[in-house]
Amino acid sequence: MIHKVEAVVLFVKDLEKCTVFYRDTFKLRSLGSDAQSSTFLLQDKLYLILLSPEGTADLIGEQASSSTLQTRPAGLLAAGVADVDAAYEELKAKGVTFLKPPTDRSWGLRTAHFADPEGNVWEINQAIEAKAEG
Repeated sequence: MIHKVEAVVLFVKDLEKCTVFYRDTFKLRSLGSDAQSSTFLLQDKLYLILLSPEGTADLIGEQASSSTLQTRPAGLLAAGVADVDAAYEELKAKGVTFLKPPTDRSWGLRTAHFADPEGNVWEINQAIEAKAEG
């Protein structure tokens, strides 16, 4: 049924603060913004879209948007990186607070977790084999 994910949409309360975080801290390529949204390119044809409360209400309806913004966290976004430890140190140096430092997992990944300014949880990860080879 689903053959491709095209966008990740995050519902945020403070659009400006989150836009700065993803643009300046995460160094994502900004594709533009307006009063209700900011769009970034994650990778070829995969977008990260931030929606303000007004943008969220416009997209999914007023009642759904207020309940959506109250339930945190509802999931997490996982991103593969070349070196979890290096990414962890780089993000920490930029002021990112981690929920969990780099940890080897029994399922074969080394992971670390942090939250953006709105509490959206991110995981950075790499295969443990890649760590041993690197």
